[in-house]
Amino acid sequence: MSKSSLRILAVLLTVGIVVVLFAGLDGLPGAVKAQIAAERKSFAGAQSQVQSAQAEVSRTLASESALFRALPSAREYPDRLGRAAGTLATAGQSIAELEQLEKQNRRSDRDRAEALLAREKQVRAAAVADAESVRQDAAHWVDLKQHLPREVQDMERDYKAIHAVDLAAVAAAAQKAEADWPGKKSDLEARLAAVRGVQVRSEDLWQSTTEARRAAAANDYNKVDFGTLFAAADTLKTGAADLPKQAEQLRTLSTQLYESWDKILVDMETRGSGNARRYDQKIKTVRTKVADATGKSSTAASDEKWVDVSKAQYQAMEKNLGMAIEHKPAGKYETESERVAQPAGFAYMAPPGQSNQYGRWEQNNGTSFWVFYGQYALMRDLLFNRNYRPLDYREYHDYSTYRQRNETYYGRDTATQAPKYGTSGTATQEHYSGSTFAKGGGFKDSKYASKAGGYRDSQFSTPMARDPNADHSPRKFGSGSRASEMPHAAPPPSRSYRPAPTPYRPSMPRSSGRSFGRRR
Repeated sequence: MSKSSLRILAVLLTVGIVVVLFAGLDGLPGAVKAQIAAERKSFAGAQSQVQSAQAEVSRTLASESALFRALPSAREYPDRLGRAAGTLATAGQSIAELEQLEKQNRRSDRDRAEALLAREKQVRAAAVADAESVRQDAAHWVDLKQHLPREVQDMERDYKAIHAVDLAAVAAAAQKAEADWPGKKSDLEARLAAVRGVQVRSEDLWQSTTEARRAAAANDYNKVDFGTLFAAADTLKTGAADLPKQAEQLRTLSTQLYESWDKILVDMETRGSGNARRYDQKIKTVRTKVADATGKSSTAASDEKWVDVSKAQYQAMEKNLGMAIEHKPAGKYETESERVAQPAGFAYMAPPGQSNQYGRWEQNNGTSFWVFYGQYALMRDLLFNRNYRPLDYREYHDYSTYRQRNETYYGRDTATQAPKYGTSGTATQEHYSGSTFAKGGGFKDSKYASKAGGYRDSQFSTPMARDPNADHSPRKFGSGSRASEMPHAAPPPSRSYRPAPTPYRPSMPRSSGRSFGRRR
C-alpha cells in the first residue's frame, strides 16, 4: 500500500473515532437511562398494587355489606380508590415522556429527564399510599367485626378504667388553687371541665350502646349498629388512656402554683484538656412551698448538684456565678419560669413602700431597707449564701429599672464602682471565695482568688515555690492533691437540667444583659 493510501486511511480512521466519541457524548447519560428503566419497572408494580387494592376492597364491601353500610368512612372508599388510580395515570404520563426522551437520546434532555423522574416517583408513591390506606381501613373494620365479643369486653374494661379515676381530690386541689391564684382560674376551670367531660361522655356512650353491645356479645350482627358501636369503642379507649394523664397534669399544675424556686449557679469547674476537656457547673436549687397565697406558712429547702454542660453553655454562664439563672415564682406554672440571670433573691422583694408575703421595707436613718419576714429566713439565707445584707431601695430601684428594660442587672459596688453581682461582682467574690472556681484562680485579680505561686519571689517562699518549672497548680483545701485532679461530688445519673445560655454584659456604666423572658 502506498504512502498516500496510508495517509488517507489514517485520516478516515481518525474521523471515525471522533464521530463515535461525539456520538457517545451527545446521548443521555447511562445513569439516567438506568433510572428510567428502574422507574418503568416500579410503575408497573404500582399499577398492579393499586389494581389489587381496588379488587380486594370491592370483594370486601360485597361480602360485608351490612358492616360497611353502617360506616360513614366506607362510603368514601370508591372515590378514594378512583383518585388513587387517577394519580397513578398522571405518573404514567411522565413514564411515557421519559420513554420518548430515552428514544431521542439527547444529552441536552438530561435535566428534563431527571425532573420527570423525580416527579413521577413522588406521584407514584402517593397513589400507592392512598390505595393501601383504603385497603387497610377496610381490613381493620372486618377484623373488628370478627372479634366483636372481645371488642365489647375491651369497651367494658375502658369504661371501668375511666370511672376508676377519682377526680374528687383533683377537683378540690384545682378549686383551692383557683381561689388562691385568681389569675389561673380560667385555665384551671377549663382543665377541670375537660377531665370531668371524659367521664360524662363515657357514661353517655356506655348507656347508648347497651343494645348494640348485647347483640355484639351474642354475635347477632343484624342488630348491631357497627358504626356507632365502633365509634364508641374508640372514644372509650382514648378516654381510658388520656384521663389519668390529664388528671395528673391538673394536679401537678395546681401544686406548682404553691411553690417558688430558684436555680443558682454556685460553682464552676473545668477538667482535662483538649478534646477531653469537661465543663461542669454546680447548681443550687432553693425551693419554697407555701400553704396559700398569703405565704404565712411556708417551708424552704435546697439541694446542690454538679451538672456537666457543653463548652458553649459554660462560657455563656461563666460571668454569672452566684446569680439566679432561673426563677419560678409562686402562682406560676413551671413552664412560665424566667430564664435569665439576675441577682439571687431580688425577685422576692416588693416595690419600695410596699410589702408582700416575703417581707417589707423598713426605715433606718432615713433610708429604706428590705427585711424578709421570719418565716422566710431560711429561704433568704439559702438565696444569699447565708450572707444577706439588707438591700436599700436605691438598689432595688436600679434592679427594677433594668428589668423593665429587659436587661440583666449586675449592680454596682459604691466603694469600687465595680459590678456587685455575677462572677466579676465584689459581693460574689466575697460570698463564694471558698468555691472550686475561686480556688482555681477564677477570680483572677480579686483578693479572694487563690493564686498559685503568688509568693514565689518572697523571702518566705519554699525552694519549690521559687522553681519556675515546679507544679504551681492550685490545691484543694484539706488535701495535698492538685485541684484539677480532685473529684467533686459525682453528678446524678440523670442530668436533665441545662441552664439557659445568657451572654455577659457588664453593668457599669450600663449593664446590658439579656431579656427577662419565658421559657419556650
